[in-house]
Amino acid sequence: MKKIAFIGAGSFGFTRSLVRDILSFPALADSEIALMDIDPERLAAIRKAVDKIVAAGNYQAKVIATTDRVEALKGADGVVCTILAGGVDVWRHDIEIPKKYGVDINVGDTRGPAGIFRALRTIPVMLDICKDIERYCPDAIFLNYTNPMAMLCRAMQSESNVTVTGLCHSVQGTAAMLARWIGAPMDEITYLCAGINHQAFYLEYKWNGKDAYPLLRKAVTENQDIYNEEIVRNEMFLHLDYYVTESSGHNSEYNAWFRKRPDLIEKYCIHGTGWNPGEYAFILNEYLGREHTWKKEIDDWLAEETVDLNRGGEYAAYIFNATIGDGTMFEFNGNVRNFGLIDNLPEGCCVEVPVLASKRGLDPIHVGPMPDHLAVLLNTSARCEELAVEGAITGDPRKVFHAVCFDPLTSAVLSLDEIKQMVDEMFEANRDWLPQFKHFK
Repeated sequence: MKKIAFIGAGSFGFTRSLVRDILSFPALADSEIALMDIDPERLAAIRKAVDKIVAAGNYQAKVIATTDRVEALKGADGVVCTILAGGVDVWRHDIEIPKKYGVDINVGDTRGPAGIFRALRTIPVMLDICKDIERYCPDAIFLNYTNPMAMLCRAMQSESNVTVTGLCHSVQGTAAMLARWIGAPMDEITYLCAGINHQAFYLEYKWNGKDAYPLLRKAVTENQDIYNEEIVRNEMFLHLDYYVTESSGHNSEYNAWFRKRPDLIEKYCIHGTGWNPGEYAFILNEYLGREHTWKKEIDDWLAEETVDLNRGGEYAAYIFNATIGDGTMFEFNGNVRNFGLIDNLPEGCCVEVPVLASKRGLDPIHVGPMPDHLAVLLNTSARCEELAVEGAITGDPRKVFHAVCFDPLTSAVLSLDEIKQMVDEMFEANRDWLPQFKHFK
């Protein structure tokens, strides 16, 4: 019997789907599923859901639910993490303070000033989890789904001995979207995708072995509905020649081209970001609304008579099957440190590249250089992330300030002195969450 621990199991929809997928593999059907969350109410709800899945599938799995992380991790073969360090009331400062200074952020969970402060709050928690894994299940495969993906993985991979990688839905999700646009069955599509999290690009995208980029360009330029579906990403593709993985809402804030002026936001971001209507107020209301609706959603699902046991597309289940299940090898895009993987990105930064999962573990695959113009964009983001991680680990606020200074959107809008004022205010708003920083003025 294998043991798989879920840290932050209260993420109801994700945990439910991933447990379903894991148990669908015969080699993992009798696993022990350890659910851990600090919220007892959410924990009790997801326990009911997992029990329902086990019963529906007549699986021999064992399920435990606990608020004790050590209990969940002891003897685990695999670990999944979906935590959030601080709730909406803390996260909102990441968006609202920059907005006050004119930096209009859309999602704010990955990079830029919002993503950096989210990382500062979360890195200490992730490193504590890694210490527990080293102590209680040192051979476990640790799969992280928590953002900001690159900065968290970079910190864990440099400060611990845990086998850890980060997973994002955007690579496979975008590949399927592009296939739909050109009318191709997904099982006839192959691709090579590499870069950094949320800014990986399809260096190759082929349909039955033939370059499908001409078909994609035709679809984007001749079909207005397709263009409007992802305006920012389609503009990037038409001008940069390669398609980026993460949604327009996210990518609009990772560069200097789309959100530095109100007229640009109206033209490119309001109507086609994937976060309709593309404004932070909408997203905040969505998150706040979930605080009041999640119980009903769970009750409605638990009341359904049948359970869909068909395997979905969550990579974590396939990775666990490859490494601790029947050994069927599985290739995916994961977040790992750049040691000989992408030639023209910083040594040791966190990159997102193809990784092969097998009984050997996780083996990242050498990609080579990115196209030069993409490397310019990615180097800026990667080096800002490096500075932010160093600042988080050492408690050096100056490194954090410098990381924000060179963020493309921030630097397109603010002067250095304005950035300093903004960063100081963000430190103050996060004071209770940043014990590693003894001073920040």
